[in-house]
Amino acid sequence: MQIRGQYSRLGQRSCCSLYFSTEPFPSWAKALLVLVVLLVVSGGLLFHFRHYFMSVPQVEVDSGVESVQLPFNTTLHLPEDAKVEWMDSGYDKVHVYENGSDQPEEQHQAYRDRTKMNEDLLKTGDLSLTLKYPTDGDNKTYTCTVYSREGNILLKRKVELKVRVPQVEVDSGVDSVQLPCKTTLHLPEDAKVEWKDSNFEKVHVYKNGSDQPEEQHQVYRDRTKMNEDLLKTGDLSLTLKHPTEREAGKYTCTIYSRERKILLKKRVELQFRVPQVEVVTEVKSIQLPCKTTIHLPRDTKVEWMVKSSKKVHVYQNGSDWPEDQDQSYRGRTELRRNLLKTGDLSLTLKYPTDWDTDTYTCTAYNNRKKILIKKEVVLKVKVPQVEVDSGVESVQLPFNTTLHLPEDAKVEWKDKYDTKVHVYENGSDQPEEQDQVYRDQTKMNEDLLKTGDLSLTLKYPTDGDNSTYTCTVYSREGNILLKRKVELKVRVCQVEVEEGAESVQLPFKTTQNLPEDAEVEWWDKFGRYYYDNRKVHVYENGSDQPEEQHQVYRDRTKMNEDLLKTGDLSLTLKHPTERDSGRYRCGVVSKNVLIRYKSVQLKVKGRVQVQDQTGDIRNRSSSIDPTPLMADQSV
Repeated sequence: MQIRGQYSRLGQRSCCSLYFSTEPFPSWAKALLVLVVLLVVSGGLLFHFRHYFMSVPQVEVDSGVESVQLPFNTTLHLPEDAKVEWMDSGYDKVHVYENGSDQPEEQHQAYRDRTKMNEDLLKTGDLSLTLKYPTDGDNKTYTCTVYSREGNILLKRKVELKVRVPQVEVDSGVDSVQLPCKTTLHLPEDAKVEWKDSNFEKVHVYKNGSDQPEEQHQVYRDRTKMNEDLLKTGDLSLTLKHPTEREAGKYTCTIYSRERKILLKKRVELQFRVPQVEVVTEVKSIQLPCKTTIHLPRDTKVEWMVKSSKKVHVYQNGSDWPEDQDQSYRGRTELRRNLLKTGDLSLTLKYPTDWDTDTYTCTAYNNRKKILIKKEVVLKVKVPQVEVDSGVESVQLPFNTTLHLPEDAKVEWKDKYDTKVHVYENGSDQPEEQDQVYRDQTKMNEDLLKTGDLSLTLKYPTDGDNSTYTCTVYSREGNILLKRKVELKVRVCQVEVEEGAESVQLPFKTTQNLPEDAEVEWWDKFGRYYYDNRKVHVYENGSDQPEEQHQVYRDRTKMNEDLLKTGDLSLTLKHPTERDSGRYRCGVVSKNVLIRYKSVQLKVKGRVQVQDQTGDIRNRSSSIDPTPLMADQSV
């Protein structure tokens, strides 16, 4: 059949007329058509069957149920000598049925006495597996495979098991928490109940009608409790006293018969909400809260520590014990008065810095070293940020204190590389001690020890100065009196110009009177690696070095005269094009040390060609032009 469109003699489009051609349909076209149809149909069927057979059914249950069934039913006729094998995703045999009976000797020991299959399973086609006492450790994909006598696969099916673990969430510092475990099963009088933590340490053991404290791990001694008549009531819940964040995790309650057969197994996950305190380093002090309503005896010992086991503060026998605390906290901590009476054991930490960011633990003991209360607090001290644009004449890194500083104190500013930025000692600046990178670039206020204003002024900052700066105040003996950090972020200079401009300047101004032997070099970032950099302009030995620059920039660059004296290292780039867009860097090297550095991002906006209604082609900038196109047309 052919379809042709005819037009009327008047030249206007008419309706399409259809007619059948007497020409035979080519055989190759028939074959192609059949092939296309088959591909479409087979593709659809493949998608359907793939979705049907590859989707794995899921079974979800709560931890603590007596059993769960992994379903598998078939209507296929199965031979009497068929073998049925269930395996987990770790290729361990879960259950094997062969020669008309179960084969427990073939299954993995983790599944011994925990699996069961129906009778006459080959006749009924019900190959489902029952798994007793499932826990989240059984969360796997299980595969049932049916084999013929010859070992050929007759049938295969997968089932995914997911056992949900109940969660208990408490605040750090609570007096106690209960881990629930209840059952309606009839438990024999001689049953054994055992609680274990995620490290398989024994938390609590109940056997022969009473607790067995000698069997539990020492960490849990005198801290656990179970209900009376627990086997009769079925309430096997565990009470854990003074829990801490370190004890977060999964706890397992297992009930055994006299023959060590598992009667029940259940898991509970313990989670903590730890209070967080967030401050900036500029605050004078911060309080880490720890309060309790329990009665604290007079001989109670209170101890604050960090994760590394450093002692932050110790209170004992009615007074502080500064000799027991780590030296980094000396003179910086304080507890409230009458703390044992009020139950307010909160710690005040003075002059916090980002070094103090840590997890703090407050523990109260009685005279027998029994824990009465234990609470954790997370402290996060943020470093203040100072952000400025590249090109400003100076930036101040602030640091003010109300502390009384001795006249012989030493003040030292350093960057993140431990390079000395500025040193003040013996009543005056010590420029010979600072690194040459910062020579003539820093300044501090007069009478800084009297006023407490230890701020640092950094002249002509660039992105090369981006760093975290630390100011430390030392006593004559070298002890740290005060420490503060400030993060400086100088935004990269952005320069934008339109293509067609005669030139563009990449600005870089720094301190005057740079070393006479300094070499100034501008380069671009042409490729991905450092060796892809191209030299844009080189100034050395008092003059430009055109033979060193890349040919792309020959006769297109210029720098000011006396640039080392004036500190004006700006570069003029002539006839910029779109290809010149990118990141440019300038470095000043003296005695093989990079003493100045700056980046400049150049964007050259190209021109686009626009055709107006008269057919003229005109150049237009790619930036938005509010002038209508028709206004440019000449008559």
